[in-house]
Amino acid sequence: MKRAFWITLACLVVILGWYLAADRITPFTSNARVKAIITPITPQVSGTIVEVRASNGSIVEAGDVLAIIDPRSYEIQRDRAKADLARATQDVGADSADVESAQATLSRAEADLETEKLQSSRVFELEAKGLVAVAKADEARRRMSEAEADVERARADLESEKTALGSTGEDNPRIQKALAELADAELKLSWTTLSAPARGVVSDLDLASGSYARSGQDIMTFLDATNVWVEAYLTENNMGRIRIGAPVDVVLDMHPGRVIKGEIASFSGASSDGTNSKPGELASIPRAAGWLRDPQRFPVRIILPGYTAGDETDDVRYNVNGQADVIVYTSESTLLNLIGRAYIRVVSWFSYAY
Repeated sequence: MKRAFWITLACLVVILGWYLAADRITPFTSNARVKAIITPITPQVSGTIVEVRASNGSIVEAGDVLAIIDPRSYEIQRDRAKADLARATQDVGADSADVESAQATLSRAEADLETEKLQSSRVFELEAKGLVAVAKADEARRRMSEAEADVERARADLESEKTALGSTGEDNPRIQKALAELADAELKLSWTTLSAPARGVVSDLDLASGSYARSGQDIMTFLDATNVWVEAYLTENNMGRIRIGAPVDVVLDMHPGRVIKGEIASFSGASSDGTNSKPGELASIPRAAGWLRDPQRFPVRIILPGYTAGDETDDVRYNVNGQADVIVYTSESTLLNLIGRAYIRVVSWFSYAY
């Protein structure tokens, strides 16, 4: 009897020691989610939808047309603005054709620059994470520099054409007003075409031809497939040894029985405690239930190298906000790492059942 007691006590001490060590050296959490950049597709002009090219769940490339708002009323506004510009330039003896062409060229160059900035910023983010080749990032910088140069060239050409109107024409308020109205009309016309900001997936599409789109109201959701990660919520005492780049094993509920290699990309130094008070109010004090405090959790961002490009041919698929289990290896401890890998493997098998 006494021997059984001491054996049981020894086992409990070993288990407690393993738990305390593993909690620091190989922290585990089942509180993890798949995350991605979610962008609402919001029209900037109102009108009737005349064509929907995307479908719910479809994968689209950057620049692909998702939907088109009836452009006719905006084409009329553009044509009216062109006529107003022609009339204004005629009043001061100027030829409107060159000014109009230069303004259109500038508008196109500015739109191309904004598109290039958006696409290049994503490449630079991936470069900072070491997920794209330097040559690809350099190519993005070169394209952006060329787009900026095109804008400056188009702006210079426009100024040159305005100068050609003569000293009175260059500063003529009627011409300046007509140019501004034409630029505004061309911009609104371009907004009738809704395009994908990056490679990704269309979601929450509840739209058909004939629907009325209102400016500022979301009509669909876009999930950026080029920027997907797993966000694990670890307790404070889990995070003392975690470093960026630490290896991670991840089990996605969508892929039961499979353990996927990952690494720590970043972690947050703050989280909400639910006690934020408004100015003029007294601070709220968090209350502990029972004799143990509830652990505070912090988000840790994990990437899965090789599965960040959003390629539909990959053997790993994501569901945004899908659940995951995560274990982090913070040291070279062979024994604890071996136990941790065995544990996460067992967890992956259990994910078949729940």
